[in-house]
Amino acid sequence: MWSIFKLALPLVLFISPLLSQAGSSAGSSVLVVLEPELKREDFSLFFNSLEKRGYELTFRAPLDKTPKIAEHGIPAFSHVIFFTPTTKSEKKGEPGFAPDLSPQSLVSLATANQNINILIALSPSATPFTSLASEFSLSLPPPKTPLISHFPPRPFPPTTLIIPYPETPSPLLTAGTPPILLSGVSHAIGDNPLLVPILNAPAESFASDSEEDRQADLLVEATERGGEGLWAGSQMGVVTGFQTKNGARVMWVGGVSVFSNEFAEAEVAPGQKSGNAQFAKDITAWTFQETMVLRIDEATHHSASDPLTVPKEMYTTNEHLTYIIQLSAFDAKTDTWIPYSSVKDLQLEFTMLDPHIRTALKAVDGVPGAYSVTFRAPDRHGVYKFVVDYKRKGYTSLHSSLQVSIVPPRHDGYPRFLSAAWPYYAGAISTSAGFILFCAIYLGAEVSGRGKGKGGKSLKGE
Repeated sequence: MWSIFKLALPLVLFISPLLSQAGSSAGSSVLVVLEPELKREDFSLFFNSLEKRGYELTFRAPLDKTPKIAEHGIPAFSHVIFFTPTTKSEKKGEPGFAPDLSPQSLVSLATANQNINILIALSPSATPFTSLASEFSLSLPPPKTPLISHFPPRPFPPTTLIIPYPETPSPLLTAGTPPILLSGVSHAIGDNPLLVPILNAPAESFASDSEEDRQADLLVEATERGGEGLWAGSQMGVVTGFQTKNGARVMWVGGVSVFSNEFAEAEVAPGQKSGNAQFAKDITAWTFQETMVLRIDEATHHSASDPLTVPKEMYTTNEHLTYIIQLSAFDAKTDTWIPYSSVKDLQLEFTMLDPHIRTALKAVDGVPGAYSVTFRAPDRHGVYKFVVDYKRKGYTSLHSSLQVSIVPPRHDGYPRFLSAAWPYYAGAISTSAGFILFCAIYLGAEVSGRGKGKGGKSLKGE
């Protein structure tokens, strides 16, 4: 028995770290930039939930030189969390952030690397992230104008809002989650297609520098001007995601209080806790690439008449082609990629400069993760591409491009007879037969005519 235990012990020690790994497709290392004014204990529930999911947290102050976020352009961490609601660009002549944490370096990392994800908690104070938000098509109200609401009545100050989930919540949120508490700032959402709106402000909320109603007349005037200068209403966002073209994700949250223990344990109704804990789990799962992460495993093509299904470099015009693509999604529970057959609007384009054919890719029955379509190649030779370009809000963008040539048939590749040409065949045959019959009649009549003279008398008798 003891020998079996000794043999199994190394296996257990090897497997246990694997079981504790974070279910993220990008990695498990997290850098938390926490300003000294904030206590780590006030966010212990949030940090503990990340550690239970297998993430390795490293804490650092904004001015600390180490650990660095990147070395020689290569990220040292997979994810970065910024809880710096009051850290400004400069403080007493010194920079508020270390050089490697400047907004410019963050933008460079997010656009150059697909394996670094950033979560940023905003605040009504003016910080470097206030100007950085504009780079992501987000517009913040003037400084020191937090989001407030006087309705409905609640046992919280006007700056603490109860925000329910919309009727059709974002697919990255857990349905049925109670309303959340938020104290912070809202932002206007631009038209950038890379933005992923997640949660909007309540319809009765507005940004103001005062918690009183003495400026209500200014809101009325702004409304009469068509909303000019008005930071109010449900069109304002409080939590918005951004996914770069290379797959990196950035999350903008209206206030750091969303992740606090106080709001996670508070009640939004008698006997009902807030949904802040579940909400924080949902948005970090998306930001850290646990959910809604797709990839292309394989893309291939072949002639529909080829039983070997071998891809070719050249196909002939009007030939029937079959295109197959394999998709998989990341499963955070098992930390593996599994076949994914739930995409309903996947399309294939067969292009030569412009799409000549655009058709839907349907899931293949009995083959998980496979999508296929068969179509006829255009009656025009040239160099074409099989292109799949799938972009949907919140999901990883998918792109595949395969180049093939479409050539005319060989000299022996054309059909010997065309059914549409039978009238011409019949015309040619009848003309030939008529000509032969005419020649036979003409020549036969001429020979017989030479044996007789005038009046039917023979020439020899004369």
